[in-house]
Amino acid sequence: MKVAVYTICKNEEQFAARFMQCIKDEADGIYVADTGSSDKTIEILREHGAIVNSISVQPWRFDTPRNASLAFVPADVDVCVCIDLDETLTAGWRAALEKAWTPATTRLRYMYAWSHNEDGSPATSFWYDKIHKRKNYRWVKPVHEVLTIYNEPEVQSYCSDFMLNHYPDHSKSRGSYLSLLELGCKEEPNDDRNCHYLGREYMFYNMYDKAITELQRHLSLPSAVWSAERAASMRYIARCCIAKGDHTNGMSWALKSIAEAPGEREPFVDLAKASYNIRDFITCYWAAKKALEIKERPASYICEPEAWGSAPWDYLSISAWNLGHKHEGLDAAREASRLSPKDERLANNVKLCEDGLK
Repeated sequence: MKVAVYTICKNEEQFAARFMQCIKDEADGIYVADTGSSDKTIEILREHGAIVNSISVQPWRFDTPRNASLAFVPADVDVCVCIDLDETLTAGWRAALEKAWTPATTRLRYMYAWSHNEDGSPATSFWYDKIHKRKNYRWVKPVHEVLTIYNEPEVQSYCSDFMLNHYPDHSKSRGSYLSLLELGCKEEPNDDRNCHYLGREYMFYNMYDKAITELQRHLSLPSAVWSAERAASMRYIARCCIAKGDHTNGMSWALKSIAEAPGEREPFVDLAKASYNIRDFITCYWAAKKALEIKERPASYICEPEAWGSAPWDYLSISAWNLGHKHEGLDAAREASRLSPKDERLANNVKLCEDGLK
């Protein structure tokens, strides 16, 4: 089996050596499409054995350079591994890949740690799928680009014996994402994925009315059937309403998100937060308790670290205390502080509860 890594980059000298170290001894070739670096990225990559081609993409979109970088991979390669320079593969990935790959496999799914906690453990992780056979794949969509197979059916295999870790440069601008998502929705107006992402992006930019309109459009699309993502759109609408001062509709949409995906923690945590903000401690207490009843964390990008950290315990502590369940409030405060030991407010809450019970 011949395995090659391919990627795109621009001005990523801080990641280049680390990127090469994790793959150069296990890949049969590394092919990079550089889109205009002015630092030492190209020099570092070539020093470590990568084949780098410089390209220009105007106007910018992500699928075009992805396809260019894939085109640089020789035709006799069997398996292509697409990763970015701010990502690393865990040791032994090549052997695990070969073990999981079958003669019928066209695409491999594996675990991706998109973000990490302070202790280095994965915060948001989910199944990812950017390892594929060399032929009959291409990239589509201007941003949040995806692989699409053509001329043959797709056969996926799964492997949990290695992980791809993401360590992004948070200072790097993602300012082009909004316009590219708008372009994507213009090109494919009925693509529910694009619609959901665009609505979420509007929310990130505090463009609440546009966000509500686009997220409601997502919910109206016949192809929008994934309950977790639908519930996320409802939660985002709730957040937008609350940000606009409309707590009534905010609470309504938060409740709708629970009805849509009652097995997800995130809707309950969002409702607990919304209830806390209007001092509705009865609803806050109920929502926090329900959130904590859900023990199994899904491997989905919808999964938010906040819901699986100290937040539900924090809301339970505050609401229980205000409802007179003081010992339960103290226990929850201690658990919240244990999960976020550097949070001074949570540590102070423990002390306040302990003093209040004396």
